[in-house]
Amino acid sequence: MSNDIRYLTPINIDIKKDKYCRFKKSGIKFIDYKDPNFLLKLLNEQGKILPRRITGTSAKYQKRVNKAIKRARHLAILPYVSDMLK
Repeated sequence: MSNDIRYLTPINIDIKKDKYCRFKKSGIKFIDYKDPNFLLKLLNEQGKILPRRITGTSAKYQKRVNKAIKRARHLAILPYVSDMLK
């Protein structure tokens, strides 16, 4: 008998990057809705707002991001829907 341990599925040893809130780290207090280049970083290709679980943004700042993006859309600074925005 050998002492080799065998698993049915291989053990997944991936090092995941820690998510962090970029607003807390940078010390950003106000999210400007008039800055479309910055807000585009928080949208996907279809123009949807990226969720917290992907961006790592805290709940407090995610609410501010949502409000800023929706204001920019209302003022036609950002599109509501688009194909291949980036």
